[in-house]
Amino acid sequence: MLRTIKIVFHAIIIVLAFIGFNAIGGQKYVEAIKDGICNFIASHQSESIKQIGDFSGMNEEFIIDNTMSLAGYKAVIAEHKASGQKMVILDSGKKTLLTQDDIKSQNIDKKLLELSEKIKYRGIKVEDISITDRGTIEMYSKTVPYAKFNAHVTKLPVSDITGIIATVKTSDGSEKLALSLSEKKRYSQLIANEFYKGVKENEEKH
Repeated sequence: MLRTIKIVFHAIIIVLAFIGFNAIGGQKYVEAIKDGICNFIASHQSESIKQIGDFSGMNEEFIIDNTMSLAGYKAVIAEHKASGQKMVILDSGKKTLLTQDDIKSQNIDKKLLELSEKIKYRGIKVEDISITDRGTIEMYSKTVPYAKFNAHVTKLPVSDITGIIATVKTSDGSEKLALSLSEKKRYSQLIANEFYKGVKENEEKH
């Protein structure tokens, strides 16, 4: 269980690192080099993205920021261009990281808080986690529960964040963990809803 939650927290922290980098002006440098490498990135990202889902219906307000491997799992990170809010989908294959019952449980904040106190990643730590709301979100053509949370983060330019966490099992039996994160004062549930409803199952076989 500890390793499972470590993976979840590492995903959160990696996304927060992107947010923090943008907060101190890093996006300017990203844009400066993006034109020169975009074709190379696109050719390598394409297959990785397809393995996670069909993003062809994604609203033009969003852009795929990155694809990566996290503890052996594939992940896609997207950004809402106007606000900088980040969305991540982590494909854990047949391994369940969190269940929908976990998301709906009354003690998920306690579980996450207890484990966050034990976990640091490159000196960054997620603290003071509190569940502030619950609801449902559409992704992969399914309606699934989410838990919304506030948290404090150490050693990043952005210290107070808001986000949601949700999970879904797709028809091939694989588990997808979804996160959306932003600075607390800038988080929008409407942005998260708009992004995830555009993510569908990819019918192509790999």
